[in-house]
Amino acid sequence: MVDVDEQGRPEPPLTADETGTVLGFLDYQRATLAWKCAGLDAVGLSVTVGPSAMSLGGLLKHLAHVEDSWFSRWLHGRDRQPPWNAVDWTADPGWAWHSAAQDTPEQLLELWQDTVARSRALVAQALAEGGLDQPARRTWPDGRTPSLRWILLHMIEEYARHNGHADLLRESVDGRTGE
Repeated sequence: MVDVDEQGRPEPPLTADETGTVLGFLDYQRATLAWKCAGLDAVGLSVTVGPSAMSLGGLLKHLAHVEDSWFSRWLHGRDRQPPWNAVDWTADPGWAWHSAAQDTPEQLLELWQDTVARSRALVAQALAEGGLDQPARRTWPDGRTPSLRWILLHMIEEYARHNGHADLLRESVDGRTGE
């Protein structure tokens, strides 16, 4: 049984094995982002803080891109899929951040949710094929290859860092705070 907190987030398991614990913490971080973005319209998802151009909508699109990049491209060696394959990332490395303002809240949430669902399936496939030690199919320029364990822990780090941003952004939209 999964314990769910008052915000609807699945609590990471207290007594799971390594894989269950790591996946539990990643799902908790994903659910935190969903909580911070819940119920906002396009204006709310476009709000920025201070001199930063970061917005909650931009976070959704950026994290969808990061999920797809690590689990589809790096882990499984797949080519970029829409919408990522139509972007000149060299000319516009911040595309996911600023293009989010042109998307509806429904489009942003659907993109992120679909990408997370695909990532979960790709992780399950990799776990079945080789567990947490499963190496990525793509290598870094120096020839080293991250393991699935490294990628999952990196994703937890990525979400945790950006969820701190999401706290500030959500508070600036409507004063809603929490964790």
